[in-house]
Amino acid sequence: MNAPLEGVRVIEIAHFVAVPAAGSLLADLGADVIKVELPPRGEIYRRSRPVFSGFQSDFPEGPGFHLDNRGKRSLMLDLTNPEARSALLRVIDTADVVTTNLLPARRVKYGLDHEALLARKPGLIYAGINGYGHGGEEADRPAFDYAAYWARSGMMDLMRDEGVPPSMLRPGVGDHAAASNLVIAILAALRMRDATGQGRYVEVSLLQTGLYILGCDIAMGLVAREPLKRHDRKAAANALWNSYEVAGGRWIMLVMIDPTVYWPRLCAAVERPDLLEDPRFAEPFTRAANGAALIAELEQEFAKHTLDEWRKRLDAAGLIWSPVNRLDEVLDDPQARAMGYFEPLEHPAAGRFESLGPPFRMEGLQLGSRKACSDVDADGAAVLREAGLDESEIAKLKGT
Repeated sequence: MNAPLEGVRVIEIAHFVAVPAAGSLLADLGADVIKVELPPRGEIYRRSRPVFSGFQSDFPEGPGFHLDNRGKRSLMLDLTNPEARSALLRVIDTADVVTTNLLPARRVKYGLDHEALLARKPGLIYAGINGYGHGGEEADRPAFDYAAYWARSGMMDLMRDEGVPPSMLRPGVGDHAAASNLVIAILAALRMRDATGQGRYVEVSLLQTGLYILGCDIAMGLVAREPLKRHDRKAAANALWNSYEVAGGRWIMLVMIDPTVYWPRLCAAVERPDLLEDPRFAEPFTRAANGAALIAELEQEFAKHTLDEWRKRLDAAGLIWSPVNRLDEVLDDPQARAMGYFEPLEHPAAGRFESLGPPFRMEGLQLGSRKACSDVDADGAAVLREAGLDESEIAKLKGT
């Protein structure tokens, strides 16, 4: 079977994470994705080598860059050069989709706004991401996901225990969520174009993505219009939906959101049948009212055994839980390995290395590129030829 997006060409005018991550997912689905990079060395994210973050690895480029740009071809063009912009328009004429995270004003400055491109090619799908949406007073406000997705959405304030300072977001978390949203919008727009022949503009913002990811709390807040309480693990109403430290300094997470059926099993696992008869914990409502006392009892019990010991006990009891894994453990997670969630990429300088595969599977199809992003401008001449530029035009653009 053919890949779902085989024959679809995407021109990506973007840098860093959100839009490139969407491009990598489109490449996973079989699209021909051409990444436009700026001279002289291409996207700065390429150069985020592990050694610059304190690791000993000698990997020659950014592993995160290749996660979000796998399977793409590279075209280097200086967008400040009118001739390069003219050449890019001819490349766009060969495309089905344009993706960008240029701010709206810069899109207009370069003649790459969706109004101009859709007037030039009515069947084009134009997909953009910015921080706060293509409208209102903040359309051109610069943003990363740390600001628009994490802090501005309310997530940074809520995603901490009571009394704990706000934490930093890990790299690319909000960007990857926004990328998935953009891919959904692009696929829907392609479906509509197939039916009508008409292209359209679709967009995702980091703020809107943050609001959606936090949607359960946002929905409650919109109705209740009252301050939301942060989680307090020392006084949670449901002690079976909480984190606990075990012997050796490791942590576990219990997730029995409806604790009724699991309460006797937990008491057996921690060898405290007396808790079943304790009037403070005998019924769901009394357990909730005495959550702090129950948590204190469970903390003492969980501290008696190591993570490996609890793993056996909690699994044998059929409880819903997880160890709080370290990243080194995640990399060798047996279930993730069994499912093939980590896949090899081929890099021209580093050879074969592991990265993440696509976050979806389709029965009967092998999705995902096995090739890291091309070297800077490795495909530039070929892409320009495909757009109809002759050798003299290409040589002029490339300065040769």
